[in-house]
Amino acid sequence: MPFDPTTPSSSSSGRLFVVSAPSGAGKTTLCKAARAHLPELVYSISSTTRAPRPGEQEGQDYFFLSEAQFRQGIEDEQWAEWAKVHDHYYGTSARFIDRHLELGQDVLLDIDVQGARQILKRYPSAVTIFIMAPSMDVLRERLVARGQDAASVIEKRLKNAASEIASKDWYQHVVVNDALDVAIEHFIAILKGGAD
Repeated sequence: MPFDPTTPSSSSSGRLFVVSAPSGAGKTTLCKAARAHLPELVYSISSTTRAPRPGEQEGQDYFFLSEAQFRQGIEDEQWAEWAKVHDHYYGTSARFIDRHLELGQDVLLDIDVQGARQILKRYPSAVTIFIMAPSMDVLRERLVARGQDAASVIEKRLKNAASEIASKDWYQHVVVNDALDVAIEHFIAILKGGAD
């Protein structure tokens, strides 16, 4: 569906939370925990051209599109943000975000650093949260342990992680995922509006 530039977004009463993290920092785990704890929170499902990982489901984890379909969405101005990351396209529907914010619902958006910058241009009042591992060594261990990527892909992800972490200071909140329970508590407190 093409994006309608006349759709108001500044008058909405819902809050938009933008969450970014390097691969392996635990962003997916924290987002799932938050959604279980705050069932009224609307999770924005992104679209991607990458293949589904084991256990991922269409319309639940991502909308999986062909490159041609995604490019058509760019042409139709369907995306509130989009980027090419790790050789695949990712994007977020503008209409989806606007509809839920206008209904007064809080929306959780899980996107990369490039996408977060784009989102803030359109939604300057969004609450930004960066999640990171306690060190690059721990990040490497987590990427290796999940057993989903070849060694060359892991190295590429670690290189990208360094540049993503360098952007953490322009996020309003930083959650260091060292002890998972503590990180979940901190993350949920931010979503509830009770954390610095």
